[in-house]
Amino acid sequence: MERLTETPPNVTLGPLDLIPDGKARNFVLEMRAGRFHGFVVRQGETVHGYLDLCAHMALPLSNKLDDYLTPDGSHIQCSWHGALYRIADGVCVGGPCTGAKLRLWPVVVRDRMIITA
Repeated sequence: MERLTETPPNVTLGPLDLIPDGKARNFVLEMRAGRFHGFVVRQGETVHGYLDLCAHMALPLSNKLDDYLTPDGSHIQCSWHGALYRIADGVCVGGPCTGAKLRLWPVVVRDRMIITA
């Protein structure tokens, strides 16, 4: 099955409370054309979505379900090589791919629901 890099707009992923504040959650969407792997980080009422692929080696960022953040929750961290990414924009600020970026997965909160944009 093909691994997709984007999703259509207006797909409801679930209620905002599905993701605890300061945490992340993995989403796998089955579509006719293939399967999409992404994750969403919640910061208060704001969400940030990214493809689940490290900018360094194109591997999934986490080797443990929903474990995308550093222990203090300040950055996204690749569990394979330790690359650190800013949550707000996905830019790598430490590790083997400094300056590279995670691929954005546009998501928004509408009526307390997380929806693809």
